[in-house]
Amino acid sequence: MRFETAFAALLVLAVTPALADDPMAGYYGNTIVSTGGLGEVHSHYRPDHSFDMVGSAFGITRTYKGTWAEDGKGNICRTFAGDVPPNTANPLCTPLPLHKVGDSWTLKTPDGSTRALTLKAGIQ
Repeated sequence: MRFETAFAALLVLAVTPALADDPMAGYYGNTIVSTGGLGEVHSHYRPDHSFDMVGSAFGITRTYKGTWAEDGKGNICRTFAGDVPPNTANPLCTPLPLHKVGDSWTLKTPDGSTRALTLKAGIQ
């Protein structure tokens, strides 16, 4: 029993610095809720560099999936696999500054409109 406890403690210590160096770590397991324009989008990012977005507008809900990567310029670039949201570039690169659960901010989209974003706890 002591071996398992010690091993678990070492594992946590080994993983913690990696998460501290990952600017996306605060987003994993949480939901970015984006509103504005014609609808609402819930985005979920995972450490394996996959993501999904669930968009709702006019009573219709669609799910989009793909992979994400940082571009080294402070942007996150999402490459959609399969369907792409209407009027959306693929890949879609936008700024994604560091935030913690409960934070709200605005983002100017490539078409010049503004969206309000909130980082909410858990998958919603």
